[in-house]
Amino acid sequence: MQRTSAPSGAFLDLDALTGRTFDGVLFDMDGTLIDSMRGSLAAWHAWAAEFDVDPAALGALGGLPARRIIAELLAEHRRADALARIHDLEVAAAAEGIEVLPGAAEAFAALPANRVAIVTSCTGPLLAARLAGSGLHAPREVVCVDDVVNGKPSPDPFLLAAHRIGVDPHRCLVVEDAPAGLAAGRAAGCSTLAVGDTHHHSELEADGYAPDLAHVHFRSGPGGITVERA
Repeated sequence: MQRTSAPSGAFLDLDALTGRTFDGVLFDMDGTLIDSMRGSLAAWHAWAAEFDVDPAALGALGGLPARRIIAELLAEHRRADALARIHDLEVAAAAEGIEVLPGAAEAFAALPANRVAIVTSCTGPLLAARLAGSGLHAPREVVCVDDVVNGKPSPDPFLLAAHRIGVDPHRCLVVEDAPAGLAAGRAAGCSTLAVGDTHHHSELEADGYAPDLAHVHFRSGPGGITVERA
């Protein structure tokens, strides 16, 4: 739930992905394509004050669906009200302060529309609010937390996304900023690319690393999609 900085000179490594081809690319949204951190942090801190939760406890739970975060922090009888409240707070916060991260729009433009999906731990209404706030055009396939029984770090969201674009998960590249999302991608059998600064480099287990998508160039051809340094 907070940003950190990657070690200087250590965060751009695409060697393990260079020369490989993929049939689909599955993008996380928050921290990967858009920056909604300011509004999200404000919403979660307001929520924590209302539900008497230490805000410091939120730090280790980034990348998990809100339902999972709340289950870690509150007794069962309080969870339904808490989940409804954070949803309302985050949707309200999405109306302002959201930015498209470097390289995101260019990545979508470079990739075939039928080989791309967003896979997010947001609900459908929160996804819509954040995309509207950012102005980023969504791909035709989107998997929200509402679409699966088990969210990240379960592989279910990425398996569903691969199915929807008609691609074998083992031929997909997952692009994520959070440990839970990368774990979900690995569990689904996908290759993984870690981006962003929401977590320290040492927390991110992935096949490749980049500060943001502006450092990555996607090429699409008859043999598939390739990834290289921009």
